Amino acid sequence: QVRVVESGGGLVQAGGTLRLSCVTSGRAFSGLVMGWFRQAPGKEREFVAAISRPGVRTIYADSVKGRFTISRENAKNTVALQMNSLKPEDTAVYVCAASASETSDTYFKSELDYNYWGQGTQVTVSS
Repeated sequence: QVRVVESGGGLVQAGGTLRLSCVTSGRAFSGLVMGWFRQAPGKEREFVAAISRPGVRTIYADSVKGRFTISRENAKNTVALQMNSLKPEDTAVYVCAASASETSDTYFKSELDYNYWGQGTQVTVSS
């Protein structure tokens, strides 16, 4: 069983920055594809960003492209989401997800491809 724990959420003004972190345990981190999703009140959970096992390939939702950066440190079992130029519409619970994948050069956008989920961390952007 893989445990996924997020941290780093909070309240920030529009235009500000936040950095979310996610740490896993229970399985070799280098064997996990990692992703971030978010869910705003009254809305369905949506994909934000994902990164391949070695960290070479990344993909972003159009709504965050150019503002958010996903990265990972396999030696520290950690994936991060750097969020810049935050907007009120970025307000949501951000959830980290992990997928055990045999393929190193891939990432996933669908939540159906992820096996393990964290509890989430709240990000609130005030206008």
